[in-house]
Amino acid sequence: MADRELHLDDARAMDELGGRIAAQVRIGDVIALDGGLGAGKTTLARGILKALGLESEAPSPSFAIVQPYDVPEVRLPVTHVDLYRLDGPEHTAELALGEYLADSLLIVEWPDRLGARLWPHSLRLHIAVDTDNGRRLTADVPDAWTERWSQI
Repeated sequence: MADRELHLDDARAMDELGGRIAAQVRIGDVIALDGGLGAGKTTLARGILKALGLESEAPSPSFAIVQPYDVPEVRLPVTHVDLYRLDGPEHTAELALGEYLADSLLIVEWPDRLGARLWPHSLRLHIAVDTDNGRRLTADVPDAWTERWSQI
């Protein structure tokens, strides 16, 4: 795995990054979005979903926990998950998130709640607020993403 760092000036830059990521995703991929409250995890997820064809604004799945999107609403099935309200890995097992990987892209906010259950092929994106109110994104790029990430 390799780390890559990007600076994103504003929400528009985050949206554009979502578009570049969406151009590289495949069914079975996991994009794990990590960062504090208000860091921009949902903004990036919305950028990915928008680039995949979602015309309406994606709601934050904080309360629903799991929010699926299917074709033709998006060009490939996506399951957007927000684990913020769960206390830890023992509470995520009943969600059976692994089953979504057979036929969908999985976007997971608060992946730390999965503990060791986070898939090793996950593209981990840590988002932090920079001193100038922009965002610093650090990508932990697994082998499955190395070539694709170089195109982002």
